Amino acid sequence: MSALFNFHSFLTVVLLVICTCTYLKMQFPAILEQKTGFRGFFWKAARIGERLSPWMSVGCFMMGVSIIFF
Repeated sequence: MSALFNFHSFLTVVLLVICTCTYLKMQFPAILEQKTGFRGFFWKAARIGERLSPWMSVGCFMMGVSIIFF
């Protein structure tokens, strides 16, 4: 089933995109400098990961627990 129609899969994809963009921005800052266009989406995801990192880590932990046990 597509991640758009399954809420659990959608949340998993969103968390993975945010965490990946944040990691890439920390390792290679030049990649996500552009704030507009197609790369702007990934810049915004990295910004969310930077500013909400305690909440993102809780979300990733909870998603991991739900994937393993449910």
